[in-house]
Amino acid sequence: MAKIAIIETGGKQHLVTEGSVYTIEKLKGSHKAGEKLTFDKVLLVDDGSATKVGAPYIDGAKVSAELVSEGREKKITIIHYRQKSRYFKKSGHRQPYAKVKITALP
Repeated sequence: MAKIAIIETGGKQHLVTEGSVYTIEKLKGSHKAGEKLTFDKVLLVDDGSATKVGAPYIDGAKVSAELVSEGREKKITIIHYRQKSRYFKKSGHRQPYAKVKITALP
């Protein structure tokens, strides 16, 4: 069985495996493609024989990753409408994201 970990980033939890690429919330600060990242909020690590569970995080555990790219999702349209009152508002939103490749698990 492959080694897995659960990390927390951007207010969400992600189940990650080594060598996989994941789309996560945009990271604070400026980063460039190919830059090394470290996630230290590790909630769970499983290597197939033993499982470590944090309370809430595992002390000293770090997941290493590499930034593949940054971008923005497809545009979504938000419409607010009230009938018979001439009220209509339309706006759009594109959520920023970061793609990361996991390089090493604890």
